[in-house]
Amino acid sequence: MNKVLPFILDYYDREVSQMISQKYGYSAMDAYKKFMFSKTYEMLSNPELQMWDFSCFGIFDMWEAEQRTGDPRNSIYIQRC
Repeated sequence: MNKVLPFILDYYDREVSQMISQKYGYSAMDAYKKFMFSKTYEMLSNPELQMWDFSCFGIFDMWEAEQRTGDPRNSIYIQRC
């Protein structure tokens, strides 16, 4: 697979943005922007990493780790894989 299919990214966009919005109280658009411009999203969009097997909760955990530490790879979710 040369690229992540748009419907896969769309699914993560909606689900993870909603989690961000609910937990942190951001508007839907602000949560979407925070996710879209993150290193986590950059990794998710990279087909070589094949992150579409991760759950939304795992991607959300990566995003939170990125917010806390600056690196999504510090996620407990990734460290357990």
